[in-house]
Amino acid sequence: MSMEKQAVERARTAFLTRRSRPLEFRAQQLKALQRMITEKERDIAAALKLDLNKNEFQTPLYELVGLESEIQLALEKLPEWAAPRTAEKTLLTISDEVYVQPEPLGVVLIIGAWNYPFALVIQPLIGAIAAGNAAVIKPSEVSEHTARLLGELLPQYIDKDLYPVVNGGVPETQELLRQRFDHVFYTGNCAVGKLVMEAAARHLTPVTLELGGKSPCYIDKDCDLSIVCRRITWGKYMNCGQTCIAPDYVLCDQSIQGRVVEEIKKALKEFYGDDLKTSPDYGRMINQRHFKRVTALLEGETVALGGESDEADCFIAPTVLTGVTGSSKVMQEEIFGPVLPLVSVGSVDEAIRFINQREKPLALYVFSYDSKLIKRMIAETSSGGVTANDVLLHYSISALPFGGVGNSGMGSYHGKHSFDRLSHLRSCLIKSLNMEAVNKVRYPPHSAKKLSWARFFILKRVRLGTLGRLALLAAFVALAALVAQRFL
Repeated sequence: MSMEKQAVERARTAFLTRRSRPLEFRAQQLKALQRMITEKERDIAAALKLDLNKNEFQTPLYELVGLESEIQLALEKLPEWAAPRTAEKTLLTISDEVYVQPEPLGVVLIIGAWNYPFALVIQPLIGAIAAGNAAVIKPSEVSEHTARLLGELLPQYIDKDLYPVVNGGVPETQELLRQRFDHVFYTGNCAVGKLVMEAAARHLTPVTLELGGKSPCYIDKDCDLSIVCRRITWGKYMNCGQTCIAPDYVLCDQSIQGRVVEEIKKALKEFYGDDLKTSPDYGRMINQRHFKRVTALLEGETVALGGESDEADCFIAPTVLTGVTGSSKVMQEEIFGPVLPLVSVGSVDEAIRFINQREKPLALYVFSYDSKLIKRMIAETSSGGVTANDVLLHYSISALPFGGVGNSGMGSYHGKHSFDRLSHLRSCLIKSLNMEAVNKVRYPPHSAKKLSWARFFILKRVRLGTLGRLALLAAFVALAALVAQRFL
């Protein structure tokens, strides 16, 4: 039996003991995760420094603070999330107990990504634990130092049978995908996402695919470009452009492109100083394979800013391209690096057409003082999420579901959305064995009169408070007696 299969069977055996179900146990495990983040912050930061050149401040800011917020929210709201949820009734079910009961799915496979290798493993794990599941955790082997650290830390803090960590490369991931899970949660690229979905389909396993795509950023020409470009520069070049919701390209009028380049240049100096390569705040490409992939996208393009690179250091300077069209090489795939193409559009209509002619992106950004223009952009396009007059920030709000649409993914998570995504929302109806007379309308032999009464009972929905329901129930009993007289 393979190591991967053993891990899955161990998790399923542990899940079947039902020890992951009590809310007290879930809270205990979430608190242990919180303690791990607090006690091992330096170790986590050291691993991320080795993998992506993230410094000691970026790790808590971009990887850990959001996780702490998610854990606190889950601990605060877990009794509410896990409680039965009342459901609207019809007259036919007015005397019945009708509710939705969230229950754990079972064993979840979490396949993490390498660009935020700690957060993108722990965030779905928080949802899996909160929902009462077991989870097999597969960190990305590309971020090898963080993957190794997760394999060491998680068994020290949380139940090692319910939440085993499997490290390894493609063969280990393929072996995991041959096993049966109750849900697969994958974060990564579209090509691998299709393979994950294909493997899951063999077991009819539902999936959450957090993918990516080319997230557009439209700039209205009447904006304050100093503010706009500072915000875009922050979101685009953080983590060396390796963020799934980073602005992938800019759509703007040709007349402001020169100013956009100049303002981005100013913002880069403000953020990273005169010698950007030595800045402790500027990251590196994850490895040389991705370095070569991104630098190849620059071939034949007009570099208006940046373009310098150092393969030995996996360094690519923040780069801006001009003269880019929809058919340019750099526009054929998600860039996932510090390269920002500027594409000329003459109007918001042209921008909307440009966006809609392509796959639906994970994020959409629009900068404008005109609220009607912003609402129009939202109404006439589709994307996983939208932030107007800033970038990335919709990701930080737990109340908003985060996920893609179409080619950018399926399913969403964060906060309660994680809990619901990794729960089965079970429909429950508990009926009394009394008042059998009213059921005559649904029993054979059927008739026009019975159909008329059935329509009345089924189509009349009930939206009342407690007192109103009691009054209606009394009226219903009287009505049931009348119906019984008609059909007895």
